[in-house]
Amino acid sequence: MFDMLQTWLSSFLYDWLAILITLLIQAVAVILPVLLAVAWLTFFERKVIGYMQIRMGPNRVGPQGWLQPIADALKLMNKEIIFPSQSNLYLFVIAPVLALAPAIAGWAVIPFDANGVVVADINAGLLYVLAVSSVVVYGVIISGWASNSKYAFLGAMRASAQKISYEIAMGFALVTVLMVAGSMNLTAIVEGQQGGILNWYWIPLLPMFFVYFLSGVAETNRAPFDVAEGESEIVAGFHVEYSGMAFAIFFLAEYAMMILISFMTAIMFLGGWLSPFEGVPLLADLFAWVPGFIWLFMKVAIFLFIFLWFRATFPRYRYDQIMRLGWKVFIPVTIVWVFVVGALAYFKMGPWFN
Repeated sequence: MFDMLQTWLSSFLYDWLAILITLLIQAVAVILPVLLAVAWLTFFERKVIGYMQIRMGPNRVGPQGWLQPIADALKLMNKEIIFPSQSNLYLFVIAPVLALAPAIAGWAVIPFDANGVVVADINAGLLYVLAVSSVVVYGVIISGWASNSKYAFLGAMRASAQKISYEIAMGFALVTVLMVAGSMNLTAIVEGQQGGILNWYWIPLLPMFFVYFLSGVAETNRAPFDVAEGESEIVAGFHVEYSGMAFAIFFLAEYAMMILISFMTAIMFLGGWLSPFEGVPLLADLFAWVPGFIWLFMKVAIFLFIFLWFRATFPRYRYDQIMRLGWKVFIPVTIVWVFVVGALAYFKMGPWFN
C-alpha cells in the first residue's frame, strides 16, 4: 500500500521528496493510532478495574467519562517537570525517550491485514521486534541511575534483572515459532496458519503461547510482575523522581508495549488477521464479510483485557518468586519444547509441518 503511494507521489515530485513524504505519512499512520490506543486503553483499564471492584470508574469528563484521557493528557502537559539537583541532567532527560522510542519503533514491521498494510515487510521481522523491545530496558535502568535516588536505583536494578530473565524465555518461544513457520517474516507466519483455528500455531506451541504472553506481562512491568515500580515498597520505583510529561512518556511506553505484545501474540499463535471460522463451510460464508484487521483487533482486545484482569486480580509477586518463575520454570519449559518441536518437525506430525 505504501509502495503504491510512493509511486504515485514520484510521478508528481522529485524521487527524494516522494520518499520523504511517504516516510512521514507512514510514521504518522502508525504513531498516531498507537498513541490514541494508549490514551483510551488507560480509560478502559480504569473502567474495567472499576467494574471488577463494583464501582463506576471515570464518569465525569464527557459522556460516560469517554473524554477522561484528554483531561489526563492536558493535566500532565501543564504540570512542571522537576529536575533533581544532584541528578545527571542529560541522562535524566534522555531516559524517557529511550523507553518510548523502541516501543514505537517495533510497530514498523507489524502487519495489520493480508493486503500489505505494513510499514516494512522485512524478512527478519520477528528478530527485529525482539531486538527493539529489548532496548526498552535501557531507558528504565538509565532513569533509575540518573535520578540519584535510592528508590529509583533499586527499582532500576529490579527491572534490569526481571527483563533480562524473561527475555531469554521470550527468545526461546520465538525460536519455536521460527521452527514451525520456517520464516521470520511476520506476514509469512500468519499465512502459514491458514486453514482454520486448528492450523494455528497455538496447538503445537501451547506451552510457548503461555510462556510468551506471561513473559510479555513481566517485560512490561505489569501486575503481578510490577516489582520494578512497587508503589508500596519503593514509592513507584525507577520513575519516582519524574513528573509532568516526562512521567507521561514512561506511561506511554508501558502501554504501547502492552499493545505490541498483544499484537505479537495474536500474530504468532492465533492466526493474526485470519478468521477462526476459516474452513468451516457455513460459518466461513456467514462471517466472510468481516475484514481481516477486525479479527486481529478482536484477538488483541482479548489479550489487553487479560492484562487488565491480571492487575485487578493478583497481588504483586515477591522478587524471589519472579526470578524463580523465570529461571526455574519458563526457561526449562522453553528449552524442552524446542526439542519437542524439532521432533514434531522431523517426523512431520500434524498439518503445521507438511
